[in-house]
Amino acid sequence: MRRVQAKGNYGKTSERPRTMDEAERGALIAKYAPLVKFLASRMAIRLPPSVSIDDLISAGIMGLLDAIEKFDARKEVQFKTYAEFRIKGAILDELRSMDWIPRSVRKKVHEVERAIMAVERKLGRPADDSEIAAQMGIDLGTYYEMLDKARGVELLSLDKCIGSHKDNSESKKSYESLIRGDHDPGDFVMGRELKQVIANGIKALSKKEQMVVSLYYYNELTLREIGEVMGLTESRISQLHTQAIIKLRTKLKSYFEA
Repeated sequence: MRRVQAKGNYGKTSERPRTMDEAERGALIAKYAPLVKFLASRMAIRLPPSVSIDDLISAGIMGLLDAIEKFDARKEVQFKTYAEFRIKGAILDELRSMDWIPRSVRKKVHEVERAIMAVERKLGRPADDSEIAAQMGIDLGTYYEMLDKARGVELLSLDKCIGSHKDNSESKKSYESLIRGDHDPGDFVMGRELKQVIANGIKALSKKEQMVVSLYYYNELTLREIGEVMGLTESRISQLHTQAIIKLRTKLKSYFEA
């Protein structure tokens, strides 16, 4: 799928000088501070009110400073791309340190995962909403309520999926770093396999789930905007998004447990 321009005109930057004085450093901070706020706000809309957006912005600024310090233009990566990755990573680290997800919610997400895997093993095809609910022994309305309560869990889902396997040598590596092959040459091969697992997982999603994933991650629309495009409520779009990510988690878990 073709990636379109993200909202927010943050522009491109020239290669970072080998040495940078305080004025140049300050100019980069001023230029990309709006990007920090944009990314923090985008994440915050999927989180409960108890999570302070100011804390997310502060963490994002630290990520931006880290990007300025470590950026290497010789790797032929635009600074904006590198900075965005570092900012998101810093915000996610802050969320992990907060441990804001209630244990009861984590338990429900694991129950959904087990139900999805059970249905798909039994039927040999992707599970739909009613089949997942039936496997869990609950009605569809109750299942949707569970997805509502799991809102925001998807922010940490992929890394948690990898990190949860303590006997796995990859357990301390993030999903994104494996995709990039940061740690060693062997990660490059594993990264390609992960990309294929995720691609196959997306293909197995329902048409609505695929559209939500595409509009959210590629076109970078908000959940409300996606609802307007698809003629659905923001709440229903949130449910579809959460369910899609949980389904992708099950694919990754199957990959690491194989």
